[in-house]
Amino acid sequence: MSTDTPTAPESGAQVETHAFQADVQQVLQLVIHSLYSNKDIFLRELVSNASDACEKLRFEAIAAPALLADGGELTIDLLLDADARTLTIRDNGIGMSREELMQNLGTVAHSGTRRFLDSLAAGQRASGESIDAQLIGQFGVGFYSAFIVADRIDVTSRRAGHDDAWIWRSNGDGQFSLEAAPADTPRGTALRLHLREDAGDYLQDWKLRSLVRTYSDHVAFPIRMAAPAPKANDGEDGEDGEEAAAPALETVNQASALWTRSKSDLSDDDYKAFYKHVSHDFADPLAWTHNRVEGNQNFTSLLYLPAHAPFDFQAGRDERKGLKLYVKRVFIMDAAEQMLPAYLRFVRGVVDSDDLPLNVSRELLQESRQVERIKGALTKRVLDQLEKIARDEPEQYTTFWNAFGATLKEGVVEDGANRERVLKLLRFPTTRSASADERASLDDYIGRMTGLQDEIYYLTADGWNAARNHPKLEALKARGVEVILMHERIDDWMSGYLHEYAGKRLRNVAKGEIDLDKLGSAEDKAKQEETAKAAAPLVETLKTALGDRVKDVRVSNRLVDSAACLVLDEYEMSLQMQQLMKSLGQDAPASAPILEINPEHALLKRVAAAQDDDARVADYAALLFEQATLAEGGTLDDPAAFIARMNRLLVG
Repeated sequence: MSTDTPTAPESGAQVETHAFQADVQQVLQLVIHSLYSNKDIFLRELVSNASDACEKLRFEAIAAPALLADGGELTIDLLLDADARTLTIRDNGIGMSREELMQNLGTVAHSGTRRFLDSLAAGQRASGESIDAQLIGQFGVGFYSAFIVADRIDVTSRRAGHDDAWIWRSNGDGQFSLEAAPADTPRGTALRLHLREDAGDYLQDWKLRSLVRTYSDHVAFPIRMAAPAPKANDGEDGEDGEEAAAPALETVNQASALWTRSKSDLSDDDYKAFYKHVSHDFADPLAWTHNRVEGNQNFTSLLYLPAHAPFDFQAGRDERKGLKLYVKRVFIMDAAEQMLPAYLRFVRGVVDSDDLPLNVSRELLQESRQVERIKGALTKRVLDQLEKIARDEPEQYTTFWNAFGATLKEGVVEDGANRERVLKLLRFPTTRSASADERASLDDYIGRMTGLQDEIYYLTADGWNAARNHPKLEALKARGVEVILMHERIDDWMSGYLHEYAGKRLRNVAKGEIDLDKLGSAEDKAKQEETAKAAAPLVETLKTALGDRVKDVRVSNRLVDSAACLVLDEYEMSLQMQQLMKSLGQDAPASAPILEINPEHALLKRVAAAQDDDARVADYAALLFEQATLAEGGTLDDPAAFIARMNRLLVG
């Protein structure tokens, strides 16, 4: 159908307006074969339509209670006939008249639910009343998903309050037929799907039960299927030639959503049982937070913190699951990737929204400000909960940290907006810790700072022992300054984003020059200057011997007992990170370290005494460099040469 509307603009030229045309059969084929990526979705869509039909009747019955008189409890039934290869989805909801069958099923993308909601909204505006309608459909295409698995559909329907019933039939080829149904047709709608040859799985009871549990477990109305038949006793089957009784129906969904109930109505045991249901975890959760947000957008969240990490947890960063998204209690997808940042991927639970933007197949979330706002709100809820546990239940927080602490550290890098909050939650051992398990927060560290210290000192190393015995800690330990020891593999990457916390600068003691003068006395400063002046010839000798292997050689104020250490400029990539990149086949930026020496050490005094022997000085210089490299957790380019060099010096 087209409409030609000539108009006469001011320029005098006529402009014609036309309506778009559509090849209905082609559009229907696109909906059936191209819209949905997963065949299983058809049952979710049809059950959602049946739920909407029951919900509409419930609303209309508020004004006309007689509508409920002839149909009993509102239910949705799934009936299988393996011999006839049919699956029937039957509800006793509002039903459809002849005109509604033609309009709702005969017009692609015409949503009866959307039209009902629009009329309901208009009535609310007129009356000033607010009605909460838990209606699901919105696009008017979900019904046609049935043609993915069926080559013919028969729809029998009688509208509540009407005497006449109708049968709608179609093969999905762009045409349909209508005929009168028997007078004794019950209220509601029954969709009989004649399944295709390749859809035999949907004739299996276990398959349908599994799909109901996955997608429609929390639909508000009971979804019923035939109960397993009891085993007959020998000799009883068909003795009197009587027909077998119709199988009893049993409810296969929960028909309720725990998260929609008030917190005051739920016990801890209720929450724990639901956690085990959604997470498939045998243990109780560590904690949970249950919230309802109303306003510009309405959604409910029930978020859990597990007590331990699942065995495959670290393998799940790229394909995150565990946070289930529902729209009006119908499961849409595992939405952990869209609803939470990666560093909170340990969270389990559900989010149920009334108005999230979905694609037409309702399989994907569309990017929108709504999604980002929900993500921000959920992130805040999780961080609030972690802060509460850390403050009020430190032992519980230790349990959490042992399981997910390394994952939480990713937030320092990935979530600049919440970096300060994430830093507050981190825990590290320090130079005062007796073991790697004795940890402190940054607030604890600041509370223990003494004297003129105004920076937070930390060190990264490859392992606990390498960190606590690192040569670069010697001068700070001698002055009683506490240093945070970051010894996990992720720490080196994270440390590149550590700048400031609570107004105090975070300083890596392994990089740049450390101003220890303010932590010591004037006498210490004078002694350091005198030592550096006396060692100037030795510094030049080592610099010449090492050449371009080092950027510079200088007297160290970090060392007390060790002979030498390697230092990088403040913003250069650490040696550990350079090695990690190389192991991954990536080019690390080339940078030569600075060799810092302790002229008071006996080995440096030997170097100074051998300055006239170029070969011996070269061996000493190389040995100092290689020892410092090993202390950093680095590897040597030529271990055999290192051993030969060390042996020459030992026997010489």
